[in-house]
Amino acid sequence: MTLSAEFLARALEAAHAAADAAERVIHARYRERNFSVVAKADATPVTEADREAETAIKDVLRASFPTHAFLGEEHGREGASDYLWLIDPIDGTKAFVRGYPMFSTQIALMHNGELVLGVSAAGEYGERAWATSGGGAFVGRNVSEGNAVRVSAETRFGPMAAVSTGNLKSMAAHATRWEALGSLVKRVGRIRGYGDFLHYHLLSRGSIDLVIESDLNILDIAALAVIVREAGGVFTTLDGGPIGLDSTDALAGTAALHAEALALFNPLAVSPTSL
Repeated sequence: MTLSAEFLARALEAAHAAADAAERVIHARYRERNFSVVAKADATPVTEADREAETAIKDVLRASFPTHAFLGEEHGREGASDYLWLIDPIDGTKAFVRGYPMFSTQIALMHNGELVLGVSAAGEYGERAWATSGGGAFVGRNVSEGNAVRVSAETRFGPMAAVSTGNLKSMAAHATRWEALGSLVKRVGRIRGYGDFLHYHLLSRGSIDLVIESDLNILDIAALAVIVREAGGVFTTLDGGPIGLDSTDALAGTAALHAEALALFNPLAVSPTSL
């Protein structure tokens, strides 16, 4: 079933309000440096701000959509529904803890397995990006100052192409892909590691051309996948599959560069299924 524009507009309004609520919690904790840090089972840090922000997000969303389900970074899965909100209250907790503003709140909506809405709110950095299926992608300082964005028109890996990489630990253990990455590095004009939300925001507005990342989870990229897609980009896993709940890596870029990178990383693969 195709969701109506009216429903998506209402869901987007709620997602923005939820992101605002999270940012109020996060801003107070961040500026006052008022939080303790503990390690989760996977050795990643978590603070009171993470938990409080996730609760604030769900409180807002539940007020508008009481029957929807949730999958949150801190409190896991709650409820059963065709509509699933994916929430990472602070994507980049390590940055938050260390006092630099490269972290964000990620909120996405999945309907029957399809990602249909994304909000990526980086309040301390001063930027927010958002999109809904068929509604285009926007980036701005806040929801009232957003501008429609598109990925670049870059079609080749040459001196004008810019590539950003995120976590690459798993890729480093994959000989074929690691060698392919090395070949890309030699061909492009710029390699950077902007990381987390930022390189996807930059990709969406045409400032870089390809993002390569391993060692992530769906909550890191769900909202960003919608934003990149609606900006005209292609966003898949490294093997060309669609982004889903089990995704652990990402390849995103302009259509031409994504296709070429995908062939390099998967020399025996067939054509991709893009998101």
